[in-house]
Amino acid sequence: KVLHPFFLTVLSEENVWKLCDYVRKQRTAPLEHLFVIFISNETRTVPLWKQKSGHGELPVIWDYHVILLQADQSDSLVYDLDSTLSFPCSLKLYAAQALRSESDIRPEYHRKFRVVPADSFLLNFASDRSHMRNSDGSWKMPPPTYAPICTAECQMNLDGFINMDPAIGWGVVFSLNHFLQRYIGSTSSASSSSSSAARSW
Repeated sequence: KVLHPFFLTVLSEENVWKLCDYVRKQRTAPLEHLFVIFISNETRTVPLWKQKSGHGELPVIWDYHVILLQADQSDSLVYDLDSTLSFPCSLKLYAAQALRSESDIRPEYHRKFRVVPADSFLLNFASDRSHMRNSDGSWKMPPPTYAPICTAECQMNLDGFINMDPAIGWGVVFSLNHFLQRYIGSTSSASSSSSSAARSW
């Protein structure tokens, strides 16, 4: 393992930013082999299985979720700090157990994947955490204790990463099948686990 989950916040995008920053500083892996993956869709309802906040075989429905992909070998690795799977785990296993097939999932729950090179994410990502506040300005949940991540030019561009319109934002947007074809070479890993838990979605 080249990365270690020595920090955890409620924000998956900041957890992944910290992981990328750790690799950049400690040089534990070539940064060019790391990709930040935003998972969302137009309705911002994306089911993922094997999540720590899940219950049994039921999926967690996220508005968006962020994972890190290490694609420098034949079997790419996924780093998901919210998953009950191993850290890291192979993309093939993650596809089979956490993503699963979309053949029995209603279209509004189909996932899209914005793939952003880690160096681009570190350079451009900014969040003032305003999405964590209620309308009265109070926090929905306690924010991380460290300062918000921002750039010299921007305080908040999170939506440019969550939005799955390929014409805006950073990186490249894939469907589930195209994402797995790109980084595994097939879609069989997800197709093989269309469990009964998926059939109600």
